[in-house]
Amino acid sequence: MNYVLILAGFAILIFGGNWLLKAAVSLSLRFEIPKIVIGMTVVSFATSAPELIVSLNAALDGHPDIALGNAIGSNIANLGFVLGIVIIVSTIQVEKSFYITDWPVMMLASFLLYGFLAFDGQIQRWEGVVMFSMLLVFLVYLLKFQKTAVVDEMPEDDQVFTYVQTMGYLVLGGVGLWIGSELLIEGAVNLANEFGVSKRIIGVTIISIGTSIPELAASLIAVLKKEKAISLGNLLGSNVFNILAVLGITSMITPIIAEDEGLMNFDLIWMLLFALIVFPLVFVPVRMRLSWKEGLILLGSYVVFIAMLVQ
Repeated sequence: MNYVLILAGFAILIFGGNWLLKAAVSLSLRFEIPKIVIGMTVVSFATSAPELIVSLNAALDGHPDIALGNAIGSNIANLGFVLGIVIIVSTIQVEKSFYITDWPVMMLASFLLYGFLAFDGQIQRWEGVVMFSMLLVFLVYLLKFQKTAVVDEMPEDDQVFTYVQTMGYLVLGGVGLWIGSELLIEGAVNLANEFGVSKRIIGVTIISIGTSIPELAASLIAVLKKEKAISLGNLLGSNVFNILAVLGITSMITPIIAEDEGLMNFDLIWMLLFALIVFPLVFVPVRMRLSWKEGLILLGSYVVFIAMLVQ
């Protein structure tokens, strides 16, 4: 039954996120917001909505380790699991924005999160405000100075709906995300209790991998169809959003306390290691290109991480 709850939760989250995305893009196009702005703000927030709702709901329900584990685990999965598989399937070229903005901002956000948790083991409301404010500054900077460095993330089938249709998608998306997160968290907590493992491990493994599946599917489809380039910057940007938006907004609403010491002593360390290792891989052995060799290193490292986590 717990597996059914988890699978149903994932399915409803995916549909809910897609409906919310359709509504958000439709509203943006109707109000003639520039496409580059939509891609960097509306689409980014909409695609981060499942992680945000899961973390927020988990924190409000008294499961802070799931909230933190989801965000931290998603960051690890984005680089080790998703990026690893994608570059094994197809070599990607890395834009110069990688070392100008994408990687430095991701590292800054990662160390900021580590610093906040290392100080007192929690993310307080004011710290959430700092994180979210940093995200806004980052977005403004990108819009003013780095427009050409952003790969278009707009859906290929974007369209303008009537106001009634748009409101329908908004309501369906919001309700779907909330119901999906409730089912997912209930199934995950029950599973943790059933097998005697910590909620943190469930959050870092099952939930974080599940919320990374849509990104993996979209990336693989794009690679196989050769419809558009897959940018490393998109995945790094997703990691920035997971920290500054997901954890920032969640902690502004309710402080997040890290109950399991493994979050600090193990998970966060691995998140920083994956973030750090990407930098040399981009330049060695071939400059500004990632291929199957680097993919094997990332995916192998992710397998080692999971093996050490669950042992």
